[in-house]
Amino acid sequence: MAPPQGTPVTKTHERPASGAWSTAPYPVIESGANGVLTGLNPAASRLLPDARPGATMAEAVPAWLAQADRELREPTASTSADPRTATAPPASGRIGVRSYEARAGHGSNGDVLWWLVDDTDRRLAEEALATERERAAFLAEASNVLLASLNTDRCVSATARLASQYLAEAAVVVSPARGDKLPLAHAVAGRATGHGLVAADPSEVPGLDEALQGFPPVPSRWIDPVSLPAWVIPEGYTGTITSVVVAPLPGQGVPAGALVLLRSGGQFTEDEQTVARLFAARAGAALSAAHLYAEQSAITRTLMQDLLPPRLHRVHGVEFAGGYRPATARERVGGDFYDVHPAGADEDSSSLVVLGDVCGKGLDAAVLTGKIRNTLQALIPMADDHQRVLRLLNDALLNSHHTRFATMVLASVRRTDHLVRLRLTAAGHPVPLVVRADGRVEEIRTQGTLVGALPDIESLTAETVLRPGETCLLYTDGFTEARGGPLGDEMFGETRLKRALSECADMPGEAVVERIQMLAAEWVRGGGHDDMAVVAITAPRTTHLSAVDGHTRGRYTA
Repeated sequence: MAPPQGTPVTKTHERPASGAWSTAPYPVIESGANGVLTGLNPAASRLLPDARPGATMAEAVPAWLAQADRELREPTASTSADPRTATAPPASGRIGVRSYEARAGHGSNGDVLWWLVDDTDRRLAEEALATERERAAFLAEASNVLLASLNTDRCVSATARLASQYLAEAAVVVSPARGDKLPLAHAVAGRATGHGLVAADPSEVPGLDEALQGFPPVPSRWIDPVSLPAWVIPEGYTGTITSVVVAPLPGQGVPAGALVLLRSGGQFTEDEQTVARLFAARAGAALSAAHLYAEQSAITRTLMQDLLPPRLHRVHGVEFAGGYRPATARERVGGDFYDVHPAGADEDSSSLVVLGDVCGKGLDAAVLTGKIRNTLQALIPMADDHQRVLRLLNDALLNSHHTRFATMVLASVRRTDHLVRLRLTAAGHPVPLVVRADGRVEEIRTQGTLVGALPDIESLTAETVLRPGETCLLYTDGFTEARGGPLGDEMFGETRLKRALSECADMPGEAVVERIQMLAAEWVRGGGHDDMAVVAITAPRTTHLSAVDGHTRGRYTA
């Protein structure tokens, strides 16, 4: 075996021996009584050129090997005082730049033979494997943590925290600029993550401007730590920075930011920079997903405002109340809709109430719902002519790319004194119901053909009057066709709906809507159902005031 590099080869001092160990290719050292070196073979002499028989083990061999020899001769609870029968676990340590494992054997006259095996390559391989396992475990944990949330701020904080715990003493996540300011998230190992928005020029940090544009990172050795501006150093970090890594956070086509790692007392190795780039790639993917989710959520919220049913209230002395329940809990919009368009300043004008049901459910139906609502909004100037409104709406749907049709009911509502006068027109829709003050439920006989199905549309308008405390109920077939009950497959039906409505006599509109919705929810018990929409038009209870002069008509107050 060749001696360590740089070790001069001198004359050997091995003791001639007839044993096979004297010619062994491994270095062998013989230790006699009292820890005196009694012999060594040529391989050991080359490895330890200053070792010679007669010297003590402490003088001739490294301290770790002398300690192992001494412990072998000292009696303990688990070893014998006789070295001829004593056993010891292998000892290990360095000789020069190499690593050796020493195994004890028994020689003649009770001496101990120490066999030295060069295990440098094995140890290096084990250390490299352990390092790779640690890095793989870290990257796996990082992926799990980063992908656990689609919240952008949490993802940025997790990136800075993980980087400061595993990759460097401090880390800074620089997000894309907002105007002339840079959003920063900084973390120091063992401390909470901080956030800030600074007016800074990214070109002040070598490689940062390029990283924010998605270019490959510059080597750490190209970055002078002394030149770092104060804004990139986290508050509370007191170490003297000796090495810096700047890595891009790649996103889906658009860079998600950059990661800056800071270290004191050493340099980032090539392997550490590689791990940093792998981590940055995972962090960039997670941040990009979070940004995309936030953008889509903002778009969805904006578009949803025009699709969600409005919150109804009292308009021109008439109570309006509405309720909507989508087909599934995962959806907020569907094919059912309602709107109330208040009357204008003209005393003879009426408010227009629209309740409809588009064929289908979910987002596809909601898209057509939005188109119908926008079209009806444009037709408000001719709202008193229900047939004309329905005809124009029918033409608009037939000329669109949608193949769905809709049913709906229009109600023109006008209050005169203490009465509420209604004109109702249904187009393929369930007839409106009116609950009188005494609990009687009446069907308003209006009918018509579907909207958006045939070139021509026909409809019949009916009129009715609501006295104080009476309510007209507009609803979609999601209520009557809701399946549930004791066996789970029976429809709620019109009979139950009328019975429930009769119990709502003289109730406010909101109470009527809540009662109907509650009974329907109890009936389906979480089972499948279509979209459900309901609108209550109520003539409120009024108080008649006498005329001030005693002669003219008084007025009603709600």
